[in-house]
Amino acid sequence: MGVDGWLSLARFRFCLMAGLMAYWLAPVFAGAQSLPSVTAAAALPALSPQYKAVQHRLARGWNTWDTHSVTTQVLLPAGVAIHLGIEHNTTSSGNAFLRETLIGRLAPGAEQVRPGPHAWNGSYTDLQVSWKSDAWRVQTAHEGADLVMLVTPLPNSAQGLALTAFFSVDMLWNRPGLVGWRNGTIEAQTPSGIIRVFCTCKKAGPKELPQPDVGGPYYAADLTAPVAISTGHRRSLKEVRAILAREHAAFEASLGTNSNARPIVDAIETTLGWDTIFEPEQARVVSPVSRIWSVQWGGYVLFDWDTFFAATMASVGDRDLAYADAIETLRSRTSEGFVPNYARAGNWKSFDRSEPPVGSITVLGLYEKYHDRWLLQDAFPFLLRWNRWWSQHRAIDGYLAWGSDGDNPPGSLERAFRGTRAGAILESGLDNSPMYDHAVYDPNKHVLEFADVGLMSLYIADCDALARMADLLHQSSAAAELRARSSQYRASLQALWVPQAGIFLNKDLHTGKFSHRLSPTNFYPLLAHAATPEQARQMVDRHLMNPAEFWGEWVLPSIARDDPAFGDQNYWRGRIWGPMNYLVYLGLCNYNLPNAQAALASKSYALFLREWSQHRHVHENYNAILGEGDDVRNSDRFYHWGALLGYVEYLQENHQPG
Repeated sequence: MGVDGWLSLARFRFCLMAGLMAYWLAPVFAGAQSLPSVTAAAALPALSPQYKAVQHRLARGWNTWDTHSVTTQVLLPAGVAIHLGIEHNTTSSGNAFLRETLIGRLAPGAEQVRPGPHAWNGSYTDLQVSWKSDAWRVQTAHEGADLVMLVTPLPNSAQGLALTAFFSVDMLWNRPGLVGWRNGTIEAQTPSGIIRVFCTCKKAGPKELPQPDVGGPYYAADLTAPVAISTGHRRSLKEVRAILAREHAAFEASLGTNSNARPIVDAIETTLGWDTIFEPEQARVVSPVSRIWSVQWGGYVLFDWDTFFAATMASVGDRDLAYADAIETLRSRTSEGFVPNYARAGNWKSFDRSEPPVGSITVLGLYEKYHDRWLLQDAFPFLLRWNRWWSQHRAIDGYLAWGSDGDNPPGSLERAFRGTRAGAILESGLDNSPMYDHAVYDPNKHVLEFADVGLMSLYIADCDALARMADLLHQSSAAAELRARSSQYRASLQALWVPQAGIFLNKDLHTGKFSHRLSPTNFYPLLAHAATPEQARQMVDRHLMNPAEFWGEWVLPSIARDDPAFGDQNYWRGRIWGPMNYLVYLGLCNYNLPNAQAALASKSYALFLREWSQHRHVHENYNAILGEGDDVRNSDRFYHWGALLGYVEYLQENHQPG
């Protein structure tokens, strides 16, 4: 053992036992490491045994669990990590080292990643990376409980020395364990057993090499030919390739046989696969919008409606992940009972504002697909409290409006937004929408003086979905309460129907005038069943299918084409967003409008496929004139709700309502 530089047996046993004691006693001392007192009032709800089992099943095995790099593989629950770092060996001025790899970086000189397939459970992953005129492919697969990884250099025009791949092994998230060399192999000693990591590298063994920026023992290999890593026992390149071929075939088979639907099933599984992480603060598996956003926000960020939509899309193939995304979004709620605009690393969240209430339609949709009663039992109390919060805190003159509460603790958080007009607009989720350019904020009521068609429609749909849940749970008083609120706001929404315009219009309550600026949110009354069949027909014929407003080659723009702000094509000022198309599509499904329904699904899918097929991009938003997402820098290239543009066609193909 000494020859390999391993710890002496006595020291090893002492350190391992110390680690085990820390691991076993962690729950006992959890209170001593509690979060800041400012968040104590927002203690997380108790988890049901069924949901604990969901997280237990998810957080197992090898996968791309680490937020910070898509080429890091981590074994859960042990926390053993295998990192791939690439050293670019220049012929002058030193070397450069790529320690972490992310999809969608836009900084000059950043690595560019083309994401290939990613199975739900990580049983197969594939991506290509280009950096500094070099390129390589990284594939991984499972063989039982073991991992195999193959790194292959790709043809390129680079000149000079070959790249060097470094495979370093360490423990993540302060998990107990020891990693070192033994008999020419890297071993990780963990409470659950020994993990051995093997390499086909020629530079194997604890030899002295130039030290790159790695955090543990490592293998190194010049990328002049493919190199493979395996765990459990040593495998040849031929054996690794056979495992990869088998798991790739299994992934392809999982996409189904419908040639039209296969690309969107691939996109949803792949996007959520690469975006799903293990979040160590609360020891959970969840799907933030993208790794770029999560890294920038300290490790993770859960946006309200974004993550609910992730749950809906995950239901295509992974029930556990769908449940996790829905429940974890609800668990982020504040002490006031609302789900915040965002919840980020460090347990910070937007204590002043929420975001569009789509949680109930999401949870009810999951129940109607899988029929797990415990999901309703877990989610209903928190959805009900959130529903009540809207009517208690966002009501104005009989309507609902977006708002921002300035007096919610902690008082030091986001001073630039809390209790302001800007904060209220952020609650809409439509950050710079032209609809709110002239809306006035009431600092006493903490809301915009703006009766919002979109908010009231989503709220009515929320009430109706919750009332259905209450029926299923035999909570008759809650069901009656919810239906009463639904009726109240449905009547208020009907007051916003303007016959001359043939559509529901937002109303500026400060001036008493209707706003004629149109957005897809003006069609949300279809989602709430708030329009009569004749009103629905007028809205579709006069506005939705009108090329001067919303129709065209690329649909649906986030503000009408004849609006002065449409030409901005900046975020919510004219660009196309997956969630808007999805919610309008669901509304069309409530009425006998099959042509509009099919056309919206088809056009949305065509837009999505354009960059997915060419670049494997899933954009946060798309240009409504060019049909592109890459034309601007503020459209994340791998933001999972962009796949909603394809998901509507998936629903159309499968004749599912949502």
